[in-house]
Amino acid sequence: MAELLNIGLIGLGVMGQRMLARLKDHPRLRAAWVWDANPAAIATTLAAHPHLRAADSAEALIRQPGLDSLYIATPPAAHIALSHAAFDAGLAVFCEKPLTVDFDAARDCIARIGREKQRAAVNFSLASASGLAALQRAFGAAAKLPLGALQSVQIELGFAAWPRPWQAGAGPWLAERVEGGFTREVLSHFVFVLQRVLGRAEVLESRVSYPADGRSAETALSASLRADGVPVTIEGRVGPEIEVPDRNRMHWRASDGEVELREWFGLSEQRKGGLVQPLGESEALRGAAQADQLEQWVALIEGRSHSLPGYAEALAVQETIEALLAGKT
Repeated sequence: MAELLNIGLIGLGVMGQRMLARLKDHPRLRAAWVWDANPAAIATTLAAHPHLRAADSAEALIRQPGLDSLYIATPPAAHIALSHAAFDAGLAVFCEKPLTVDFDAARDCIARIGREKQRAAVNFSLASASGLAALQRAFGAAAKLPLGALQSVQIELGFAAWPRPWQAGAGPWLAERVEGGFTREVLSHFVFVLQRVLGRAEVLESRVSYPADGRSAETALSASLRADGVPVTIEGRVGPEIEVPDRNRMHWRASDGEVELREWFGLSEQRKGGLVQPLGESEALRGAAQADQLEQWVALIEGRSHSLPGYAEALAVQETIEALLAGKT
């Protein structure tokens, strides 16, 4: 029987709790130690998962003997410092995005990862999705273009409110423009897909709307980009006229067909002149992607090849995201 791999989790908000639930029945990955800056979050977590042990601090958790990997689900400002501490302790790191609020610090961290062969990845949920695999087969660098030449990409996002109802426990940072907002939290997943398939995107134009309070995150974004010569348009907004908490669509149109990702993991394809062919419902494909992501995490810990985005790829996504938020006319 393969040995268990012990995981320490720092950050017990929404994402930390979701990861604990996913790890619960995994045959190899075992949540062992937790810590959060909020004592109430620790108490609630221990009550729900009595096998866990709570460390006295983030630093104490990282130093615990027997750990194999650290999962970081704190607000972004702490990500790089925690990553360095984990590398010092010999741990593989799986970090939530956005990667950082300090690009220079992130570049220094990326240089260390390359220099020391540290094991680190960032959680973009679509990295293990069937939709990404289908897009790479159709339009990636090695693709034989079964749907013809790619002509355009459209990304559409809508939210009834921001943050979404299930994010209520994430903390105020998610609703504020310094670290939060739907562009960083949701659009980044689709920019990751775009850039993994086509390479770095250039922002040609971007218009961003913010509330007048000077603090809250964006309520709308409209942008034009170009990736590998292909025009890309983005439309995202928050408003009560949107009837569901979270709506998203990514449409790839080629000369001889189309591919669409919808509601995160839903996937369909249409050949020119043919009917739309559903290739999987969102929830079924979500489960398969999440299961594969955990297997990729095992590979990361064991130093094997994996498909998880590294810190350099995550930073490239974030640079595009921040360029969008900076606005350009």
